Amino acid sequence: MTAAVTLRYEPPAPRRTLRATSADGAVLHVEEHGPADGPAVVLAHGWTCSTAFWAPVVRSLTAGGHRVVVYDQRGHGRSAPADPSAYSTGTLADDLCAVLDTVLGPGERAVVGGHSMGAMTLMAAAGRPRLVECAAAVLLCNTGPSRLVAESRVLPLRAGRLRTFLHRRLLGTGAPLGPVTPVSRRLVKYGTMGAASTPEQVEACARLVHACPRTVRAAWSHVLDTLDVEADLARLNVPTAVVSGGADRLTPPVHGRRIADALPQCTGLTELPGRGHMTPVEDADAVAGVLAALVRDHLAPVPSGEPSARVPGPRPAAETAAETAPGTANTPAPPQQQIEEESA
Repeated sequence: MTAAVTLRYEPPAPRRTLRATSADGAVLHVEEHGPADGPAVVLAHGWTCSTAFWAPVVRSLTAGGHRVVVYDQRGHGRSAPADPSAYSTGTLADDLCAVLDTVLGPGERAVVGGHSMGAMTLMAAAGRPRLVECAAAVLLCNTGPSRLVAESRVLPLRAGRLRTFLHRRLLGTGAPLGPVTPVSRRLVKYGTMGAASTPEQVEACARLVHACPRTVRAAWSHVLDTLDVEADLARLNVPTAVVSGGADRLTPPVHGRRIADALPQCTGLTELPGRGHMTPVEDADAVAGVLAALVRDHLAPVPSGEPSARVPGPRPAAETAAETAPGTANTPAPPQQQIEEESA
């Protein structure tokens, strides 16, 4: 395998790093990648992952001129763990809104995507005014709105009480994972990835899962065990694409189909054959392609004299006079009091 292929799964250096402060004071690590004036894409990762999970998708989107924002969910990566006893879908929604406040200027909109718990974050925030204001379109990737433990297929058992009980014990364990080993790589691949996933992809995902603190992993597993954001889907009234992995054992395709049926504005359901739960790593080009299509269709500049897709009201004269590339616009920088920059 070439060095270029391996590099694809390494997190790229951000253009800048920021801190977002959530409603309860929790501090979140935020990164911006790509050109500052590109169309914005904001991405939320899933359980036991971090900003590094999005590395191949970030590389693909920034190569296409997109401005990509990724952040660490509380307790993950470089975000503060805060109080694990307060973890809930409500805090996930609070954190997302804090990130949007931090990285988007007045009137600026973005395509907002989430994977697994990150997509559950979007569903939980569906009724929040800030998401309504900011989200031009949404991607829900490898996720489910409810019955996660009961419908998981990690253990090859018949559906029923025994399988649900064993899944609950397995996913909720706080046992330390230790270093990444050949055995743990095989377990990560079996439980979360498709059979065709490459050694580089498996290694990247195994490192992420093993890096998550066990107390954080266990605390969030209890939230996911009782998750029910099914009713919130009706409030996610923006163009929304759904992606599922055909071989996903954690959130099988039945979830994606149920979500697509319940969404007010589903733009399409993409099931990737043979892919597991980690489709943004296993098939980054397909996931990036769905995000880029949402940008093209919902953030592209509109003809001169019509309201802008990103900033309400007449387009600025400087923008209408110039021929800007599709999907770009000049947007104000976030207010200084909303962000605290760190050295990259």
